[in-house]
Amino acid sequence: MASTASNTSKLEKPVSLIWGCELSEQNKTFEFKISEDEDKCEHQLALRTVCLGDKAKDEFHVVEIVTKEEGAEKPVPIATLKPSILPMATMVGIELTPPVTFRLKAGSGPVYISGQHVAMEDDYSWAEEEDEGEGEEGEEEEEEEDPESPPKAVKRPAATKKAGQAKKKLDKDDESSEEESPAKKGKGAGRGRKPAAKK
Repeated sequence: MASTASNTSKLEKPVSLIWGCELSEQNKTFEFKISEDEDKCEHQLALRTVCLGDKAKDEFHVVEIVTKEEGAEKPVPIATLKPSILPMATMVGIELTPPVTFRLKAGSGPVYISGQHVAMEDDYSWAEEEDEGEGEEGEEEEEEEDPESPPKAVKRPAATKKAGQAKKKLDKDDESSEEESPAKKGKGAGRGRKPAAKK
């Protein structure tokens, strides 16, 4: 049992949150990073859209991701937007591992970047299900171990006064219908019976 628990403790379930940031002339960079408390699980940022704000000037806006490799910055442009030509771009297949820095290389903005922050958290729900399952099995085993115990009697609900009255009423209706049935037959009612002959 212990070996199963150690293998399944590695199971993780994804927790997804909507994420977004704004780049402008005042804030040209934004860094998406994870705090030390959240660093225990695996995180990913899946980009969805990059769009211009309604106050963006009709100029080219270039958004790039800045990565650091061997101490040197490597900018990678992900969108070039202009309100009159392309005000929004949909991102497909861009999944990043934090820390990630976004930078507005050209343009005054505002530019809005949105995405999905996915965190893989440890899933302990299997342990709860296992504990519940063991409790149910234990009860079944106890019932099976005692085959000599007499079967439990099935109780039938006692007749209430209303039920008894209804039954009596039905009986009376049956009797009255039998008595009235010859009279209801009409003209031929007396034909079957002959009056007793007078002596």
